[in-house]
Amino acid sequence: MSAVIELQDVRKTYALEGVEVQALRGVDLTVEAGEFVAITGPSGSGKSTLMHILGCLDLPDAGRYLLNGQDVTALNDDALAAARNRTIGFVFQGFNLLARTSAVENVETPLVYANVHAGERHRRSAELLERVGLAERMHHLPNQLSGGQQQRVAIARALVNQPALILADEPTGNLDTTTSAEIMDLFADLNRRDGITIVLITHEPEIAARARRRLVMRDGRLEH
Repeated sequence: MSAVIELQDVRKTYALEGVEVQALRGVDLTVEAGEFVAITGPSGSGKSTLMHILGCLDLPDAGRYLLNGQDVTALNDDALAAARNRTIGFVFQGFNLLARTSAVENVETPLVYANVHAGERHRRSAELLERVGLAERMHHLPNQLSGGQQQRVAIARALVNQPALILADEPTGNLDTTTSAEIMDLFADLNRRDGITIVLITHEPEIAARARRRLVMRDGRLEH
C-alpha cells in the first residue's frame, strides 16, 4: 500500500484577538490507501484546523504535508486548488448542495469545472446516484429530498472525480440516529467494496466506532 496522507511535524498558529493560539502542535499522521480513519476530540482541540490542512484549504506554518506523494506545502494557490480538485472529495455536515439544481446536476458540478463532456458527466453522475441508492430521485431538487438523501447526493458528488481520498467533516451532524447509521453503512461499503480511502472527523463516539482506525485530537496533538 502507498500513503495517501503523510503529515510530518505539522504546526499551525493563529492570532486571535492579539493572542497566539497554537491550533496544531506538531502533528504526525500517515493514512495508507484504502484506510477508513475517524478523528475525534473535544471542541477547540484542532480537528477543524487539521481538516482544513488535509483538504488543502489551508497550509501549515511548519512541517510537511505529502498528498499522494506530492508535497503540497510548497504549492501556490492555483496549484493547491488543482491538487485539491484532482485528489480529494469533500462531504460536509451541511450538504452544500445547489438549491435550484437537481440531484444529478449537483453531482455533475465538479465535472463541469474539470471540463468533462456533458454526456460523460451525466453518465458518471447517474451511475453514482444509483450506487448510493438514489436512482429514482436523480431529478429531484434538494428541498424535495430528506436530509439523508441530500447527504447521499453529496457523497456521490464527492466521488464523481474519482478522488484518492474522501474527507468527511461531521457528515452525520445534521441527521437523526437511524439516518446516521445508514450514511455510515454507505461509507463502510464504499471503503470495503470500492477501496476508497476515507478520513472522517466527528464528535460522536458511536460514529467514530464505525471506522477501522480511530484517533483522538487533544490540545493540538494527535493521539495514536
